[in-house]
This record gives sequence, C-alpha cells and structure tokens, in this order.
Amino acid sequence: MSGAPLRRAEGAESPGTAIALDAGPARFQAIRDRTMALVAGLSEGDCQVQSMPDASPAKWHLAHVTWFFETFVLAKHEPERAPFHPAFRVLFNSYYHGVGAQHPRAERGLVTRPNLADVLAYRQSVDAQMTALLRQAGHSSAMAARIELGLQHEQQHQELLLTDIKHLYACNPLAPAYQAPLPASVATAAPLDWTWFEGGLTQVGHDGKGFAFDNELPRHRQWLEPFALANRLVTQSEWLDFMADGGYTTARWWLSAGWDWVQGKGIESPLYWRRTTTLAGENANAWRIFTLQGEQPLDPQAPVVHVSLYEADAYARWRAAQDGMNIHLPTEGQWEHVAQRDRADRSRANLSERNAFQPMAVQRVQPSANPGQPQQLFGDAWEWTASAYQAYPGFKPWVGDVGEYNGKFMVNQYVLRGGSCVTPQAHIRASYRNFFPADTRWQFSGVRLAASPP
Repeated sequence: MSGAPLRRAEGAESPGTAIALDAGPARFQAIRDRTMALVAGLSEGDCQVQSMPDASPAKWHLAHVTWFFETFVLAKHEPERAPFHPAFRVLFNSYYHGVGAQHPRAERGLVTRPNLADVLAYRQSVDAQMTALLRQAGHSSAMAARIELGLQHEQQHQELLLTDIKHLYACNPLAPAYQAPLPASVATAAPLDWTWFEGGLTQVGHDGKGFAFDNELPRHRQWLEPFALANRLVTQSEWLDFMADGGYTTARWWLSAGWDWVQGKGIESPLYWRRTTTLAGENANAWRIFTLQGEQPLDPQAPVVHVSLYEADAYARWRAAQDGMNIHLPTEGQWEHVAQRDRADRSRANLSERNAFQPMAVQRVQPSANPGQPQQLFGDAWEWTASAYQAYPGFKPWVGDVGEYNGKFMVNQYVLRGGSCVTPQAHIRASYRNFFPADTRWQFSGVRLAASPP
C-alpha cells in the first residue's frame, strides 16, 4: 500500500469511531473491481431496466456508489472541486435530503441518459481521484472514517446488485441465467436439532473492534430468558410439508396483516417457486425454482429463501403445533448472543466470495472449533428475527450529512441477521443489523427457528 495507512478514528465526527486499518488504494480498488466483475456479463439493456420500485437498475447502482465517494469524500476533501457532472448530484442521490434533491426511486429505470459508457467513465474518473487521495498522508480520522463508510456502502450495493438482477431476470419469460448452473448437489441436510442456552445478562451491539454502522451501537446489556436455536436453517423440503398441510390457506398460522397480504396477493409459495404440474400434492417434483443460474429443480435439502417475515412467522407457528414445542422466531438479541460465540472459519461459509449465489445444505459435519454450535449462522440466507428494527438504548445517529444513513428507517421494519450467499465475507459480523418491511421477499431471506422452555 502506498502512503500512510489510515488509522483507527478516535472520536470522529462521522461515520463512527472505528474504521479499518487498511483503507488504502489496494483495498479500495479490490472492492471497486469486485463490483465491476459482478456486472461483467450484463448487457446494456440488463443494466438499464428496473423491475420494480424496490429494485434499482445495475447502471444506477454503479453510478450511486460512485456518487457516494464523490459527494461524501472528494467534495469534503476539496470543497471547490468541480463535480464530474452537475446533474449526477440529483440523479444518483438515493435518500440524502441533506445534500439535495433526488430523482424518484421508482423512476430510476427511465433514466436512459447518461448511458452505461458515461457511467463507467464516471467511475473511472472518481476511482483515479480516490486513488490519488488514498496515497496522500495525513488524513483526519473523520476523513478516514468516511472512506471506510464508502467501501462498506459499496459492499452493500454489491449484494443489492445480485438480488436486483435476479428479480429482473425472473421477470423475463426466457428465464435467463446470470451464470452457469452449479453441479447438482448431493448434500443431505443435517437432521433438525436444538442447542439450548441458559440466557441471563448478555452484551448486545458492536464491541468497538473495526467498523460498525451507527445502528449497531451502543453496546448495551440485555436480559435473555433460557432459549434454544435450531442447528440449521429451515429447508425447502420442510417448507413443502408446511405447504402440503395447507400452510398458505390456513388463517390460524398467520398474523392478521400477513393473512391479508397472502389473500390480497394470492401468495401460495416462496418467491421464485414455479409450479410445474396441476396435480394434487406438494412435493419437490411439482416445483422448480428460478435462481441466478436460471430455472432449476427444487433442492429439498437446501435452505428455503425469498420468504417474508409474515411467511417465516407463520411457519414457526405451524411448526410449533406439529412438534408440540414453544417454537418461534429468534429475537435479534438471542441470535447475536449465539453468533458472538461462533468460532467457525468464516471462509468456509456460503458467502459472496464462494460465487455460488445460492443457499446450500449444511451437512452433519461440524467445524472442530465449534462443537455443539448452531451452523449456518453466517451466509446462505439472511435470518428473519422477531425483533422490530428500532434504536438501541442510547443510540445516536452519525453527525453531519451521513446522519441519514440508518436511523430514519427505524419504523415498520424487522431485523434480519447473518448475511446470505450474496453478502461479502468482510462485510458481515455478529452485530450487523439488516432490516426490511415484513412483506419483503426479493432478498435471500430465510428462517432459523428458536424455542423456549414449556
């Protein structure tokens, strides 16, 4: 790495008090290159289209993460600097009212100009300026923290790129594949089992080592009653059992808002499941699933994904009745308490770097460093929790123009934990809090069950 390393920020104005020690040119370029590798096989048409208001065109993602560095790093470093293009300040602003107006989110796909070549030229220009900046010595801790935030922000959009491309391709009647099909899986999921925890007083929230978003802070005490976590995620085969038993047609399993959603939307299966037969019964042969590898046979042993909080909660209620146990979704405190103990090699997890981009079955073999620890805590699927997304006690949003990053979304959403098969490995940690509305399904969201004593 050229130049002086960027050190841990102490008391930085924003975006926090902890940053990476290696936010230099090499890491910056590696993250930027990874984004470009994810879109390398897309056509210009693929990059332009917006499949729904919640998704964004790939071209917009490429421009927005660049806008972030230009707006919150380069412009702060050199206030008199001329922008690459004045219109980009509005076109590629997502939701930062403090820095100006934004183009309507649902109309991002209508922005045919600038074209893809112009956006790539924008990236190259900002990359060159950022590299020059990173090679300079003597940056303030606040500037270093903003650079780290920009890198973390880009990794979030790498994940969104893949989920948005999947949704776009799923809308195409040709069912195109983003990448070549994976070899057929022969894995058998481990039998569902439970690990019990005594509970008690625990610490929840980021421990101060490395980067954290503001919503992971402050670390605080939380009391947990005794509970258990399932050893793995719920599988597609287990979800088929729920469907076969009338899971989507039996009101007793559903929250009121969830039942209204199921009825109003005509929901009968997870997103991307496609029925192949009109014959009675629910079995693996009756369904195929659209994946980033195109339409594929359902894998009964793999984790179920693309389910909403409503579906996850309904399944837990149904499973409680089947097993005669007090089964429910975990709280985020329960999940984090267990995840803090996880000593498994994260490189073995099914995260983005594995390039599978599909959840996989977890087998019986456990990492020797983690005897008895629940598996799949990281990777494969984001895990819905029963916890509403709200501020931790003593929460303080970041100061300044990045203060809108997380805090203003703390309403009408639920927390997910653990990362998925499209989450970068270096981006996920035990305290990371993802959040979405209860009806969201286009993310790789799955289910881990929890239980309480009778």
